[in-house]
Amino acid sequence: MCVCVFTFLQVGKQQQSKDSVFFRDGMRRIDFVIAYTDENDPKKQERRKIYESNLQRVGLELETEDKSESEDGKTYFLKIHAPWDVLTTYADVLKIKVPFKVNDIPENREVPMEWLFTPLRLPDGIMHPEPDYFTSPFDKSKIDFFLMDNRETFFPPSTRNRIVYYIMSRCSYYKEDHLCKDKKGIKRLLNNGTYTAAFPLHDCRYWTRSKDQKCESERYTLYKHWAKFFLFYKEQPLNLIRKYYGEKIGVYFAWLGFYTEMLFWAALVGLICFLYGVMTYNQNEWSQEICNDTIGGQIVMCPLCDKKCGYWKLSSTCNSSWQSHLFDNVATVFFAIFMGIWVTLFLEFWKRRQARLEYEWDLVDFEEEEQQLQLRPEYESKCTNQRLNRITQEMEPYLPLSSKCARSCLSGATVLFWMGLIIASIIGVIAYRLAVFAAFASIMKDSPTNDIEFVGSLITPQLATSVTASCINFVIIMILNFFYERVAIWITDMEVPKTHLEYENRLTMKMFLFQFVNYYSSCFYLAFFKGKFVGYPGAYAYMFGSRLRNEECDPGGCLIELTTQLVIVMAGKQVWGNIQEALVWLRNWWVSRSARSHPESLYSRWEQDHDLQDFTQLGLFYEYLEMVIQFGFITLFVASFPLAPLLALLNNILEVRVDAWKFTTQFRRPVAAKAHSIGAWQEILNMMAVFSVVTNAFIVAFTSDMIPRLVYLYAYQTGKGNNMEGYINNSLSIFNISEIPLASQPEDEVNPSWFNASVITTCRYQDYRYPPGHEKQYTHTVQFWHILAAKMAFIIIMEHVVFMVKFFVAWLIPDVPSDVKARIRRERYLIQEYLQNYEVEKLKSQLSQCNSHCTCPPDKHPTKT
Repeated sequence: MCVCVFTFLQVGKQQQSKDSVFFRDGMRRIDFVIAYTDENDPKKQERRKIYESNLQRVGLELETEDKSESEDGKTYFLKIHAPWDVLTTYADVLKIKVPFKVNDIPENREVPMEWLFTPLRLPDGIMHPEPDYFTSPFDKSKIDFFLMDNRETFFPPSTRNRIVYYIMSRCSYYKEDHLCKDKKGIKRLLNNGTYTAAFPLHDCRYWTRSKDQKCESERYTLYKHWAKFFLFYKEQPLNLIRKYYGEKIGVYFAWLGFYTEMLFWAALVGLICFLYGVMTYNQNEWSQEICNDTIGGQIVMCPLCDKKCGYWKLSSTCNSSWQSHLFDNVATVFFAIFMGIWVTLFLEFWKRRQARLEYEWDLVDFEEEEQQLQLRPEYESKCTNQRLNRITQEMEPYLPLSSKCARSCLSGATVLFWMGLIIASIIGVIAYRLAVFAAFASIMKDSPTNDIEFVGSLITPQLATSVTASCINFVIIMILNFFYERVAIWITDMEVPKTHLEYENRLTMKMFLFQFVNYYSSCFYLAFFKGKFVGYPGAYAYMFGSRLRNEECDPGGCLIELTTQLVIVMAGKQVWGNIQEALVWLRNWWVSRSARSHPESLYSRWEQDHDLQDFTQLGLFYEYLEMVIQFGFITLFVASFPLAPLLALLNNILEVRVDAWKFTTQFRRPVAAKAHSIGAWQEILNMMAVFSVVTNAFIVAFTSDMIPRLVYLYAYQTGKGNNMEGYINNSLSIFNISEIPLASQPEDEVNPSWFNASVITTCRYQDYRYPPGHEKQYTHTVQFWHILAAKMAFIIIMEHVVFMVKFFVAWLIPDVPSDVKARIRRERYLIQEYLQNYEVEKLKSQLSQCNSHCTCPPDKHPTKT
């Protein structure tokens, strides 16, 4: 047996480039760095001593940079290297896939008119940094089965830092006889302040290549070809992103890029529908009637609130009626149906893209491995009970059912409490709307804002109330988000999920439920509740028995208010997100402003990365959450605002490059992690896709005035020609002013100067009820029931049509492309064939060695002839 001893030549500190990612010997790669400050705390010193000793015991090699070598003179840096034996051992444990044969299946992915996309392409060396291989889970006992040219580069840096982090997260910092057996893992050491940071290194400065020829300088390549905004029209180098950051981050950017591509078509159709509203602006007959001095100018409307609201003329809503037509027209119905089909195409084509990435990135069978092998260190430490795993036949920790139920109940109660808190805040905003509307109506009764140049005539009590309420609601949303994020993390930690995947899925569902209610509840109120339960002047409905009367919609409908709310919340969220991005940039620029001014001999690679912002375990979670909330805005309420996909597209074009810039320049290099899909977000998107069909059908039917107009046009229009003449008068009911209850009559000072009670004896309100003096006065007319039946019929027809198309499209488009299926079968076949041949050749080699070195003893009893 031969024993080989490697001796590393030590190089002087001043002779080595501080920008290097190797130990001082220039040969061993730095796979991880841990930072800490020298404090006179015996407990922390003892923890560090034991933890580092245990790291060395499992085979890792350590090298410490003294604080005197650091720029601030206070920080120690512990550099960690995983030698070959450690890498192969844990690659076997984690079943990391490595190449064993070059892929021999020809690619047949021809794109029609491919020359048109040439300006969008990146160089092939950037898009495909590595050859395409067939891969198999690593097996240390069959090491010569795999393609290996160089041991130092066989495992890429992302795989190396993943292995080292796996070891660090399970290494203890207690003595063997210590009573507390749960004290293990780098995460707990960071939380208790023993170490200040732990991170893998970037391979170079992002603005220049590394001077060390052994460094890949992939960070510089990503910055040059991906992280610059003026490259927004270029494709993303997904394979290089995956190689440098790992599959989990690669899948996120693949999904974000695909979502942005698909948004282009939704934005295009939405823009066309909006332009249709602009082009038919002057053909809007009902708005012409409202604005006409002889029609709308002569119609006196009933007060919109008690006491503080006076009588008003219908012509005062002239501007809002014209604005409403931009979004409330025939094209709205078409766009709502189109978006129901678009969202299906988006999800189905993403499944195909995801299946291709799963194969290309060796993630086909990943989920099962993740569940079996990647237990969270927190789960292992907190679950002291053990039981036999029926699959692996090994003892594993588990959480008793009683404890699991208690934790789940407490978690559920907390989520329900916070959702109730959101509902309460929305009710508060509604109360604000009711109270403030009366104040605005009283203040603006003589239209003092008309003197304001340009916009004076546009400002109405309804608009002022809607805008201020939307802004207040947005502020409340941001405040509740801030607190609930911390609560959600706390209750998820309390549940002690078993795996990282389970942890993220649970946190995802909690955060999404909260965000769904938080962001969309005000939109649901405007779309489905405002103006629906008002009553009529003689019998108004009041909010929870209070003196605040339920809100009414303008004669033009509530759609314009829903549009206003959607624009403020959606645009405000995007602007707030961009402000946060700018603050992150300013913070990191201030902290690391010395990076460019210091020479490499003074400002080391680990110090540069230490000054960057830490990318937390939940960093990617917030990126997904932001995009999924946006997805809800452009699907759930898109019938009220066809330009929503266009706003989302413009934001996402910026978002892709800003996220790329953050990852490349502002964040420390994240620990590489695997993920075969976007996880629980996929189910959330599917749920929202189905729900969006229902919400848009109800918006068109009940929030828009499209159905009442069509019923009038085809059933009640009595004039000559196919037009909407007389619609406004038909849609307004009459009420006798003398029958208005004393508690609801407006005060004398709030009535406009033109109002004369002795001349004007009736007022109008939006509803379909019989006039005073009729035998069924103030009850609903037959037209009301016709319109209601038409609305319900429209909802049923639209939902059935869209769902039938959705199911047909989903059936027509297979989730996994045929060529990917062929490649998966080919790879599995080759693995079996090559392993069989490998075992046969190995057996032959052993037999030949035995024959050449072994001599058989002579036969003592020869056979007689």
